[in-house]
Amino acid sequence: MTAGLFETARRGEDIVLTAGGAWTIQAARTLDGQLRKLAAAGAKKVLIVLADLTALDTAGAWLIARTERELRAAGIAVDIGGAKPGHQALLSRIMEAGQPPPLAPHPRFHLIDLVADLGEAMFHGGRQARDLIGFFGAVIFAIGRLARHPGRIRFISLVSHLELHGLDAMPIVGILLFLVGIVIAYQGVDQLRQFGGEIYVVNLVGISVLREMGVLISSIVIAGRSGSAFTAQIGTMQVNEEVDAIRTLGLDPLEVLVLPRMIALMIALPLLTFFANMMAILGGAMMATYSIDVTFAQFLDLLNQAVTLTHFWVGMIKAPVFAFLIAMVGCFEGMRVRGSAESVGRLTTQAVVESLFLVIVFDAFFSVLFSYLGY
Repeated sequence: MTAGLFETARRGEDIVLTAGGAWTIQAARTLDGQLRKLAAAGAKKVLIVLADLTALDTAGAWLIARTERELRAAGIAVDIGGAKPGHQALLSRIMEAGQPPPLAPHPRFHLIDLVADLGEAMFHGGRQARDLIGFFGAVIFAIGRLARHPGRIRFISLVSHLELHGLDAMPIVGILLFLVGIVIAYQGVDQLRQFGGEIYVVNLVGISVLREMGVLISSIVIAGRSGSAFTAQIGTMQVNEEVDAIRTLGLDPLEVLVLPRMIALMIALPLLTFFANMMAILGGAMMATYSIDVTFAQFLDLLNQAVTLTHFWVGMIKAPVFAFLIAMVGCFEGMRVRGSAESVGRLTTQAVVESLFLVIVFDAFFSVLFSYLGY
C-alpha cells in the first residue's frame, strides 16, 4: 500500500492540493510536517482533492480537518471534494467532533418559569422533610433498642466525641460569648444612659444571655463546627463504602455511627451552654464595671436580684433539644451522600443550613411557648 502523500499546484490565486495513497497513522508524522509547510500565502482559495486516496483512518482525517481549520482561520476559502463515500463519512465525523459546542441560548425568565421553580423547590422541601422525619423515626427506634440493651452503647466512641465536640469546642465558644457579653453590656449602657437607667444593664445582660444568647450562639457554633463534621465524616465513609461494610458485618450504622455522636452532643451542648453563659456574664460584668460606677461584687449582687433559676433553666432546657436537632441533621445528610466528594461538600453545606434553620425555628417555638406559660 502506497504511503500517504500529496501534491500542490497553483492555478492563478487558487491552490489545488491532491492527496493520494494511504493517509493513515503510519504516515501521519510525515504528512503533518509537510502540511505545516504548505505554502498558501497569497491564495484566496484552496481545493483539497481526495479522489486518489486508497486508505483513510482517523489520524489522516484529523490532519485534513486541521488543515482546513487553519486555512479558514487565515481567511482562505477551502473546498474539499472527490472523497469516496466511506472516506467522506469518516471525515465528516472528525470535522463535527472538532467543532466547538454550540452556545447555550440566553435564558429568558418568565412568570411561568418562576412558578415552576417555586413548585420544584416546594416539592424538594417536602421530600426532604419526609426523609428527615423518617430518619427521626429510625433514630427513635434505635434509641429504644439501646435502652433495652444498654451494653450495646459504644462508650469509647461516645467519650471520644465528647472530647472532640465538647471539650475541644470550649475555647471558641468561650471567646465568642465573652465578646458577646461585652457587646451587649456596651450597647445596653449606651442606650439606657438616655433614660438614666444604666444600672439596668445588669438585668439586660443576665436575662438575655441566660434565656437566649448563650444557648443560641453556642448552638450556632456547634452546628457549624460539629454538625458539618458529622456529615463530612459519615459522608466520606459512604463514598468509601465503609457504611456498607458495617451492614455486611451485621451491625446497625445508626448504633455504630449516629447514636454515639448524638448522645455525646446532647451531653456536651448543655455543658457548653453553661460555660458560655458564665463567660458572657463575665464579659458583661467587665464592661459594666468599666462603663458605670459599680464594682464586680455589686454587679454579681444586682445579677442575683435580676435573674432567677427560671431564666437559667429556660436556656438550659433548649440545649439538649438543639443538640439533638444538629446531630440528627448532620448524620442524616451524611447518610445521604452518594458517589463522589462533590456530594460530600454539597450535603455538608446543606446540613449546616438546615441545622441553623431548625435551631432558629425551635428557638422561636420555645420563646412563644415559655411566654404563653408565663416563664
